[in-house]
Amino acid sequence: MAMNPQAFLPRRRRPSAASFISPKFSRMELLQSLVLLSQDITNLQPFKYLLRPTFLSMIRKVKLLESLFEELLRNSRRFSASSSAVLCLEEMYILLQRIKTLIEDCTNGSKIWLLMQAEATSNAFSEITSELSTLLDVLPVAELGLGDDMEELVGLVRRQCSAHSKAAEPLVAPSDESLRRDVALILKKIEDEVVPNQPKLKEVFERLGLLDSSSCRDEMESLEEEVQNQANERSKSEVVALIGLVRYAKCVLYGGSTPRTDFQQRRSASGLAVPSDFRCPITLDLMRDPVVVATGQTYDRDSISLWIQSGHSSCPKTGQTLEHSNLIPNRALRNLIALWCREQRIPFEETPPGEGGSRSHSTAANKAALEATKMTASYLINKLAGSSSMEAANTIIYELRVLAKTDSDSRTCIADAGAIPLLVGYLGADVGSANPSLQVNAVTTMLNLSILEENKTKIMEADGAIDGIVGVLQSGATWEAKGNAAAAIFSLSGVRSYVRRLGRRADVVKGLIGLAMEGPNSSKKDALAAILNLATDRDTAGKLVEAGVLEMASELMGGLQDEAVAVLEAVVRRGGAVAAVASYATIHKLTVLLREGSERSRERAVSTLVMICRKAGPEAVAELATVQGIERIIWELRGTGTLRAKRKAASLLKIIRRWVAGQDSAAVSEPYMTTNMTTAVSSSTRIMLPS
Repeated sequence: MAMNPQAFLPRRRRPSAASFISPKFSRMELLQSLVLLSQDITNLQPFKYLLRPTFLSMIRKVKLLESLFEELLRNSRRFSASSSAVLCLEEMYILLQRIKTLIEDCTNGSKIWLLMQAEATSNAFSEITSELSTLLDVLPVAELGLGDDMEELVGLVRRQCSAHSKAAEPLVAPSDESLRRDVALILKKIEDEVVPNQPKLKEVFERLGLLDSSSCRDEMESLEEEVQNQANERSKSEVVALIGLVRYAKCVLYGGSTPRTDFQQRRSASGLAVPSDFRCPITLDLMRDPVVVATGQTYDRDSISLWIQSGHSSCPKTGQTLEHSNLIPNRALRNLIALWCREQRIPFEETPPGEGGSRSHSTAANKAALEATKMTASYLINKLAGSSSMEAANTIIYELRVLAKTDSDSRTCIADAGAIPLLVGYLGADVGSANPSLQVNAVTTMLNLSILEENKTKIMEADGAIDGIVGVLQSGATWEAKGNAAAAIFSLSGVRSYVRRLGRRADVVKGLIGLAMEGPNSSKKDALAAILNLATDRDTAGKLVEAGVLEMASELMGGLQDEAVAVLEAVVRRGGAVAAVASYATIHKLTVLLREGSERSRERAVSTLVMICRKAGPEAVAELATVQGIERIIWELRGTGTLRAKRKAASLLKIIRRWVAGQDSAAVSEPYMTTNMTTAVSSSTRIMLPS
């Protein structure tokens, strides 16, 4: 019997290959597998509310077939089945696999989406029932050596399947159809900007079995997964609208979720050792949508787009002028990142932005979703404005934090509803000491809002907003609060004019360097990312040097070598000779990275050494030349490094050879001078080089 994959719902998720391929079993193995598979299906628990008659009818049929398979297994010696009987049972195995997959797919997914797709689901079950009827019609019962009772059982199942196929009953139960109409009506009212009737909303959600905040949260997670499973944009848009509805109902009917207090909840990959090639050179975070710029370097799309939009015309990594601003997707690297994320069980979007997908499932294509988001934001802001306790405010702000993380439309709605001035009041030290979780949620909501370009201006211009964020950076109640404050500064500094405004503040510079020195690794990375952004401005780079950023970077090279050397390279590039001279203490540590660092850190280390030697003059070269075996280290980098590392290594080698040649010349012309440095270099670093 030919299997038609289109019998399944139009989803990206598909059954396993076992659902379409005949099993390579012996006769005994086939019977055992049929029994086990039947038991798996009969043990499944369908929903109490949706399509229950359809599920139970199919499970009852499989239960009857289970008795048949057990009888065949008990009397396997009498089972002298012909090839046609074996073929029929193999097809039965495939059909049971499909039944199991379909029931699991429905019961493990979203309830409200199952309701909206009830007709398609019922059609899928009807097609499977029809195929089961056909299999039972051609099953050679006489060749199976069955008793009269088993033959009657097969006939019973056959009649049930045939009756189901001929029945003129509606595919969807009247109660399910009524509930589906109610949901559609609520969505239509929301689309028309009419606030749903709360008692009616509560009735609908109770009929769906969504009875509390926790069940609604689980439902939203299922719907988020469903967005990825859908194969067409229209279906995705419909699912996004349902997410908006469930989120609104959860807030209105059941209140906010219990705020999470676990550390590092902002970035799921922050606690893992991310391969250096998978990190964006700008943010040092895992790339989600890697793209290639004109110089051949790869960056995360959001980061490099922000860099270019801020007025930069050069490549952040190489400093070369970009001939054009086209961003070419690096699909090969993206596939490798996706594979790594799956292995580490980190969520990763299948379709990158700009290629027919949306990282945040933008609601712009669905007015109902957008209006539901507006209603949710307004409802939460109004509740926050009238909140009488920190506990109540914490619950509301946590909901805003989660909502602001979802997409740009949500960030727009929250800011437009007036959230930013209210959030400022929960950033203070008094809040942090009384309720640390509230301070964390407030500053993280600010961070999430700042991702949207228009909101950066609103935050920068809001009374007390920057002072509040900087206050959390310096004296936040927890490391998580401090780290998220640093991340907010990083986000705000994505606008060129704000880099200087933030960089002129001594408390910002001091707070970031202090966090980078003292915080846990995740907070250090947030601080270093913000410092890296601030260092793009020459004046700010000078202030960073005065505040001790070079000493900080030197100290961190042992544990966070990629991040520390990135900061050092940026500061030396824009800090001029003063920064280069101040970097003397780091020269030996940079040479250690040339030998032992990652590919990325070796590249940045050699680039930094070239800049130090060129800007600080012969004294810096002399310091570098005292490193034992330095020329051999550089030669090795020329052979194994990246293209940029090879170019920089060649430049550095020329600088050292010219300095050595100059020392030799000086020694000949002044035979009585002290030549300890020259002797040391000659004995330890000079090797025969190819001409």
